[in-house]
Amino acid sequence: MKEISSIKRTARIAGFLYLLQIPLGVFGIVYVPKSLIVIGNSEKTVSNILANEFLFRLSIVSAILCALVTIATAVYIYNVLKSVNKRHAKWILLFTLMVAPITMINELNNVAVLVLLKYPQYSPAFSSDQLYNMVSIFLDLHQYGLQIAGIFFGLWLFPMGYLIYKSTYIPKIIGILLIVTCLGYLIDFTKFFLFPKFPVIVSEYTWLGEVLMVLWLLIKGVNVKKFEKWHEDQNLVSFRNSFPDPAK
Repeated sequence: MKEISSIKRTARIAGFLYLLQIPLGVFGIVYVPKSLIVIGNSEKTVSNILANEFLFRLSIVSAILCALVTIATAVYIYNVLKSVNKRHAKWILLFTLMVAPITMINELNNVAVLVLLKYPQYSPAFSSDQLYNMVSIFLDLHQYGLQIAGIFFGLWLFPMGYLIYKSTYIPKIIGILLIVTCLGYLIDFTKFFLFPKFPVIVSEYTWLGEVLMVLWLLIKGVNVKKFEKWHEDQNLVSFRNSFPDPAK
């Protein structure tokens, strides 16, 4: 009974942390860049950043917090799914431990924009056109960094989806949709680097798995009856394996 209570609490904490990733990621990675960056107009972009400096700084903090929360989410999801296959569940941790430092280091590109625009010892060394071009370069590098981080934001969903599909206490359809979401991230990465003019962002249409995962963890946690049955079956297998095979 204690184990059931513990797994439900762990699942709900995982769901809360997973939910927290959404506003942090959307704000720092989507909302602020779309609000401030004017594609093809670096002068207007610089003007927007200077006029909304705190918002721009907040986006940096938000993206870093999102990376840290992703690690915490992975730890709790690992604890929910490790009974299915501990070795495969470790890949969830591995991929998030890779995405976090990439995301945080990538934010240095936005920090460089602030350094160029706000520190007087640097800006006089460049003409206005040079300054605008350098800001554009760092902002573009930030977008490339996000795409590289997107590889691992996708890959951590694959072992998660697989383990959910193999389990009995979280609906298999969520596992399938998480794998689809993973493929969406990977397709976007490939498209961004190999076919940059292709206009469709695939991950905008494959996000359902993550939303359903968050809702399931928050509302249901795990299916208690099926979780109990799963552990009974696993204990029975372990009990049988503890005896030598007479045929041998």
